[in-house]
Amino acid sequence: MSLDVNVKNMIVEGKTALGIEFGSTRIKAVLIGEDNTPIASGSHDWENRLENNMWTYHVEDIWKGLQDSYQKLAADVKQQYDVTLTTVGSIGFSAMMHGYMVFDKNDELLVPFRTWRNNLQEQSSKALTELFNYNIPQRWSIAHLYQAILNQEEHIANINFQTTLAGYVHWKLTGEKVLGVGEASGVFPIDLSTKDYNKTMIQQFNELVEPKNLPWKLEDILPGVLVAGEKAGKLTEEGAKLLDVSGTLQPGIPLCPPEGDAGTGMVATNSVAQRTGNVSAGTSAFAMVVLEKDLSKVHPEIDLVTTPTGNLVAMAHSNNCSSDLNAWVGLFEEFTDAMGFEVDKNKLFETLFKKALEGDADGGGLLSYGYLSGEHMTHFEEGRPLFARSSGSNFNLANFMRTHLFTAFGAMKIGMDILLKEEKVKLDEILGHGGLFKTEGVGQSILAAAFNAPVSVMETAGEGGAWGIALLASYSVNGEEGQTLEDYLNSKVFAGQQGKKVEPDPKDVAGFEQFMERYKKGLAIERAAVENL
Repeated sequence: MSLDVNVKNMIVEGKTALGIEFGSTRIKAVLIGEDNTPIASGSHDWENRLENNMWTYHVEDIWKGLQDSYQKLAADVKQQYDVTLTTVGSIGFSAMMHGYMVFDKNDELLVPFRTWRNNLQEQSSKALTELFNYNIPQRWSIAHLYQAILNQEEHIANINFQTTLAGYVHWKLTGEKVLGVGEASGVFPIDLSTKDYNKTMIQQFNELVEPKNLPWKLEDILPGVLVAGEKAGKLTEEGAKLLDVSGTLQPGIPLCPPEGDAGTGMVATNSVAQRTGNVSAGTSAFAMVVLEKDLSKVHPEIDLVTTPTGNLVAMAHSNNCSSDLNAWVGLFEEFTDAMGFEVDKNKLFETLFKKALEGDADGGGLLSYGYLSGEHMTHFEEGRPLFARSSGSNFNLANFMRTHLFTAFGAMKIGMDILLKEEKVKLDEILGHGGLFKTEGVGQSILAAAFNAPVSVMETAGEGGAWGIALLASYSVNGEEGQTLEDYLNSKVFAGQQGKKVEPDPKDVAGFEQFMERYKKGLAIERAAVENL
């Protein structure tokens, strides 16, 4: 009872921080207390749409989802602590990175939001990578912009401002056109010495598009860049009404710089220091490794982004991870329903995932590609989910599930092999977070085999990016002068926390390598499916 009173007082006195993250399938809001642990939450499910060959979310879906997740959080506060939420100590917004949102001088969206999931920017990606001698993936905002220029799209001349989803929400609630440096590093390359956009590359871009006679320069349309801990504006009266439709939330609350889901994942797993890394596994999968030095050369499979404090990070990203796996589990759920068995979906996932640990080390010769959408790591602009086996494969449930878990990490492993085997990057430990790690020990064992490195999952890993951005919001107002983000996380958030660690099993490591040989050879089957189905 006393604990609830303490929490209630924290809420009333505004000694809290609110984090809201726009994920691919869910918008989640988390409120944390003075000790940085979650005290209330709310969420809203949403889905992207494929319209005119573009993956998008409608603007009205953005605001509906934000308002619904906040209302549910406020209701959770009311139910648990009998307090009407009128203020918080600080707020932070994060979202899936990259993509394309451009606005005219009247702040009107010029074309529907183009998400990171689109793989139609290969021409611009290649051209800019060659121009900058720096890998520019198709997902990056600058690749979207240059592709629109190459396509001679009508709206280009009317651009007044370009931002990301997180930057858009932050702008509308504060009036500030800014991004956190981690999010900005997925828009345009960052100069690590200045923690700002690379001015040489901006000049190169301006010269590249000069023949187009555009009425703007790149530096004039990009948002400003801030590092973690810097002030990023306050909630305006208009913003407060946009966030809380009941009109109860008061304006004036400070906000931290808006960040991307990569950065919030690093924060939520306490992997912002060098030689640490984390893997986020959900709709997409990405591995983040904080580097001690630059890579020896440009690798098109590896993105270079930054931590929220502006340190260099190598990212191996795959567009597809759990969507096809979830669809297969859904099929098993349909079967149990048809048989008249009522099975809890979490129990179904747990049972099927644990079955995977009983399979042959290499998955029994089975093959799967969960390419619901295109996959840049293996150069597919479109995807076709595919399962295949030979007449000699050991086809059973354990191997079937093991293969689908293997392939969920398959594309990402291609990038990680470049870092670990070719670039000899040193990794002390990988922290896993996301839905694929909910069943204890299974996703960890598979990932440890894929990377041949220890994998830990913290007790708080399930809190995800919304918790991560709440921590950044808390740091922005509670961090002591001169205290680094690493120190803040170690002393104020993760002190005393023990993760559950799984070491790689040599047999599983060898089995995953066998599977990957099959995976690479079988890409021709996936290519034929894309071209003919």
